[in-house]
Amino acid sequence: YIIILESFFFYLLGSLGGSHPIAINLDSIAKEGVLFTNFYANGFRTDRALPAILSAYPSQPTTSIMKYVTKTDKLPSIPRTLKSNGYRLAYYYGGDINFTNMNAYLVSSGFETIVCDKDFSVGESLCMWGVHDHIVFERCLNNASRDTHKVPTLRVIQTSSSHEPFDVPYSYCNDKRANAFAYTDNCLGNFITGLKSRDLWDNSLVIIVPDHYGAYPQD
Repeated sequence: YIIILESFFFYLLGSLGGSHPIAINLDSIAKEGVLFTNFYANGFRTDRALPAILSAYPSQPTTSIMKYVTKTDKLPSIPRTLKSNGYRLAYYYGGDINFTNMNAYLVSSGFETIVCDKDFSVGESLCMWGVHDHIVFERCLNNASRDTHKVPTLRVIQTSSSHEPFDVPYSYCNDKRANAFAYTDNCLGNFITGLKSRDLWDNSLVIIVPDHYGAYPQD
């Protein structure tokens, strides 16, 4: 699992010296895993971040390589390399998969299964960006639990709820922006708990990374 957290930032974590720790689940996960503390986000937008994370392509300040299909087809790719070694590939995102040409990039990377906003009911699409994070995490977890294929699988989860306008079905703190990050952190914690409770944990490697520069505190 590669979990890409929208706009997360070290300031949210007490373990990284944040003065107002909000990501309490991520803090807990960091204590039982490997935490990279000298690690920097690549850019300031998701369309720059995804090729940086999945293709090791440094982000550009004024354009996005995802807009150029002839170029993305030639990029190295973690998913494509895993696929050539017998992995199946699945991508989970609650928003519009065609935003900034994301779908073309993912297809060229070899993803066979791409779950996005159109794969959820109208009643589940309740926010500006499509589907709230907890629903996306639950879909991935349920699919993994029902998977009867005896082959390794890469599942990428891209969150979106900690993006402005920060409207989330959660109440943790009065600051609307901080509350949205606390919500996504709660979704992440529940997902990890779900992996453990469904006997998926022992055969799993979970990599958690932000997409780009953080959006909390404000400005």
